[in-house]
Amino acid sequence: MNSTRQINVDYAICQALGHNSLGVQQALIIYDVACQWSIHFDKRVEQSAHLHLPEGLSYIPTVGKFHLGAHRAECFAQFSLNFVEGAGQQDGEILETLWACLNKGAGSTRAMTKPHRQEMVDAYILDSNWKKTLNMGKLFSCHQST
Repeated sequence: MNSTRQINVDYAICQALGHNSLGVQQALIIYDVACQWSIHFDKRVEQSAHLHLPEGLSYIPTVGKFHLGAHRAECFAQFSLNFVEGAGQQDGEILETLWACLNKGAGSTRAMTKPHRQEMVDAYILDSNWKKTLNMGKLFSCHQST
């Protein structure tokens, strides 16, 4: 992949890894094309005056399970979350899990102007986040000792 095509992702990753990361020693980066993106990431960070990684922080690039199936077989062993110690049982997909919720509004947003469509998508996402927040209480109350 061309390094200029990766600059936005590189910047976003560096910003995310640097945010509130004091004391964090290792990070899991889950990205649809981490197998290609990560190849020269360290070199791109070294050569940039604007990209920085926190000192002492190592990272593990992985590919979410939804996307990994479309990759070469060689990617599976190296980039699968199934083989990352401490990753737990997660699929590594965030936006894809919201598609069903967002698809409900597809018919009405199709004819909207771009700003109005953005407001609607934001409303759907906020509603989804609110429902998750409400249901977190149920999750935590199940694990309390009686």
